[in-house]
Amino acid sequence: MKVFCGRANPTTGSVEWLEEDEHYDYHQEIARSSYADMLHDKDRNMKYYQGIRAAVSRVKDRGQKALVLDIGTGTGLLSMMAVTAGADFCYAIEVFKPMADAAVKIVEKNGFSDKIKVINKHSTEVTVGPDGDMPCRANILITELFDTELIGEGALPSYEHAHGHLVQANCEAVPHKATVYAQLVESRRMWSWNKLFPIRVQTSHGEQVIIPPLELERCPGAPSVCDIQLNQVSPADFTILSDVLPMFSVDFSKQVSSSAACHSRQFEPLVSGQAQVVLSWWDIEMDPEGKIKCTMAPFWAHSNPEELQWRDHWMQCVYFLPQEEPVVQGSALCLVAHHDDYCVWYSLQKTSPEKNGRVHPVRPVCDCQAHLLWNRPRFGEINDRNRTDQYIQALRTVLKPDSVCLCVSDGSLLSMLAHHLGAEQVFTIENSAASHRLMKKIFKANHLEDKINIIEKRPELLTPADLGGKKVSLLLGEPFFTTSLLPWHNLYFWYVRTAVDQHLGPGAVVMPQAASLHVVVVEFRDLWRIRSPCGDCEGFDVHIMDDMIKRALDFRESKEAEPHPLWEYPCHSLSEPQQILTFDFRQPVPLQPVHAEGTIELRRPGKSHGAVLWMEYHLTPDSTVSTGLLKLAEDKGDCCWNPHCKQAVYFFNTTLDPRVPLGGPQTVTYTVEFHPDTGDVTMDFTLSDALDRGC
Repeated sequence: MKVFCGRANPTTGSVEWLEEDEHYDYHQEIARSSYADMLHDKDRNMKYYQGIRAAVSRVKDRGQKALVLDIGTGTGLLSMMAVTAGADFCYAIEVFKPMADAAVKIVEKNGFSDKIKVINKHSTEVTVGPDGDMPCRANILITELFDTELIGEGALPSYEHAHGHLVQANCEAVPHKATVYAQLVESRRMWSWNKLFPIRVQTSHGEQVIIPPLELERCPGAPSVCDIQLNQVSPADFTILSDVLPMFSVDFSKQVSSSAACHSRQFEPLVSGQAQVVLSWWDIEMDPEGKIKCTMAPFWAHSNPEELQWRDHWMQCVYFLPQEEPVVQGSALCLVAHHDDYCVWYSLQKTSPEKNGRVHPVRPVCDCQAHLLWNRPRFGEINDRNRTDQYIQALRTVLKPDSVCLCVSDGSLLSMLAHHLGAEQVFTIENSAASHRLMKKIFKANHLEDKINIIEKRPELLTPADLGGKKVSLLLGEPFFTTSLLPWHNLYFWYVRTAVDQHLGPGAVVMPQAASLHVVVVEFRDLWRIRSPCGDCEGFDVHIMDDMIKRALDFRESKEAEPHPLWEYPCHSLSEPQQILTFDFRQPVPLQPVHAEGTIELRRPGKSHGAVLWMEYHLTPDSTVSTGLLKLAEDKGDCCWNPHCKQAVYFFNTTLDPRVPLGGPQTVTYTVEFHPDTGDVTMDFTLSDALDRGC
């Protein structure tokens, strides 16, 4: 059966109704999941297997049958481990139906159907009793309900319910315990992801400073965690202010509470500085003795950095304090971890909350609008001094004293730069209520509310009256739009330029004047794992899961490139970067597709995991801003990526085999096309079959 799905097109700005398969959303969920990454996590798998064996042995040693409850079974891997370890029976709970169906097939293929019952329900809906899903309560609880924040996937409520209704008192639990750790740091780079820094502009009238509104300064920020590959943040980007502090633990073998709580740890700062950021991670102990441990610690806090396991399904957390606070070396303070049933947040206090009564039961929520409109990379982009200087220099070359400027970007400061650099009149289009409110606050804080005109409407609805009857002589854009996910989605600027064409005066300048799409073929150090089939996992056949992901990837959107912040995922280039499409913003959007095809020559040995695509914006003939590759190490081909943008990754193959030796295809043939009617960029890459030819 086919269904109609509404979709906002980020490139054209229009809402489209598309006919999709009724299971379209399921396939998207599977295609974008981290199942492959989890199955490739050897450290996780091995530690779970060891913990399960130990738990089953403890139950058997007491002369009891080992009855296992596996919540969130996924492929059924942990249940199969339990049966292999000697469990008498397993109840494997999986709420996601396609995954539950796959688990049934995987369990059957591996010969465990008589010992494992897959239950397609949420664990809170499972019944116990003679006519229930389980005849009696289990005495071993196995789960993998964790996210990067530990509790963000509802682990606490699930455990709370399981102990109350599904497992015996003091059951064995794998994992047995989790501990959350934190470390206080000062980091201008990470702080720039949370606050707006003052921006200094040299003008003909002296230095002008764009300052953030007081409301933004005082705002506690976005309530959601910032999860990143912390191992890719340079140690030079932060100063450690505290030792690693164990903040709180959860014993999964006993009754768990999902109620809000806070946990404080007193410490003495190692050095004086500005407390801004809390780095956090967790570990899980699979056994009561704590001998089998799986840790998410970054390399500097890892007990054995050489055994560091790459994983993307669990990373590390960055939390921002509500305000930066000075700390003095040796003067005791309290770091407080607060959590409710799904979220964690931190505060810094002089004494413990129990003593001063300053418990913060309610998680912080943005009240300044900025954290709703700008995500963390966008804050970093706006605060990037080099990038701002590049726009300032480009503006100096195109601005004239009588310039009438129209700025088109979401929540951009370009309009303020244009005003300070001498434009006669500046208009900015903010077509969302959130961006309108935010920019109004920023203009007011800088006494520009009467200098810059905010137009709150869609660009195609612009009238001469909105512009005071004037013609635009300079159309500006970064371009940046909050709806953009893939690099070419910001081509929405081109559609806006076309929509306002009638309002442009003779000889009007458009900045950026053009854009280009670039590509490079890369070998990833680790990211390939998320698209590589597992086949055999710890001795269990999971080919059915591989096939399921492959079928999901055959759906339309899932076959396309996907966005990744590649500064977190090291790779090296096998080819030289290549420009493949250009878009001339000085002209309206063409009626015919923009097409390119060609061949990319591979110049370095390695495995061709995929192509990375990004946009470059040509502000003027002499100034270009890249959203992707910033520089390339000539010898090894190591790539340095723009840290504020996500690049598009097109994985060549869903059957990547890391055991294939170096060498392989010598060329990659591509076809790329931009479709003006839909705003889509379609692509196809074909690798030459050098390996099969014996090359």
